[in-house]
Amino acid sequence: MARIGIYGSSFDPITNVHLWTASTVAHRCKLDKVIFLPCSNKRKDKTIKTADTHRWNMLQLAIAKDDRFIADSYEMDQEGWNIYTYDTMKYFREKNPEDEIHFIMGADLLVDIGAGLWKKGDALVAENKFIVMARHGIDMLSTISRSPILRNNDDGRFHLIDKGLAMEISSTYIREEFAMGGEPRYLLPTACYNYIKEHHLYQK
Repeated sequence: MARIGIYGSSFDPITNVHLWTASTVAHRCKLDKVIFLPCSNKRKDKTIKTADTHRWNMLQLAIAKDDRFIADSYEMDQEGWNIYTYDTMKYFREKNPEDEIHFIMGADLLVDIGAGLWKKGDALVAENKFIVMARHGIDMLSTISRSPILRNNDDGRFHLIDKGLAMEISSTYIREEFAMGGEPRYLLPTACYNYIKEHHLYQK
């Protein structure tokens, strides 16, 4: 049995913090694999700035040298308004029936799920395991205890990582730096930096 983490984001572009976070989570939670899952460009709650081909190519460049890391285009290939995290996790559980699948997320998402803001949130929590990273001073234990959705399923399925993952370098900041002629060279993998320059991505 392998322990696998599902790590979703827009990855527009992937940053060194994405990689550092995935590596740290894998180390602390003893994961054998982390699956990087770029989101669909058709989601209503996100505006993707870059063609899927570029996001995918940069992700492949970024993870090429770490055997623990895998890219999967499952959500990228879906219509964004028809796919929910519940469906994604069900897909990966069925694809890897012998393995233990964990959804990696920030505490801000835990708050939203606990408040009932996610479609199929009750079923998502009831059927899956989670690795939750600290965010912006959010009290994760209090978040769980105040939410019926979360506390009624608090049987060890929430692995809370409350220290050492507060580093924030956003993809938005990197895009803005490129747009302003900045030099965010060391905030993302060198291969991705070179790819962005070569293809003139994120230019005004």
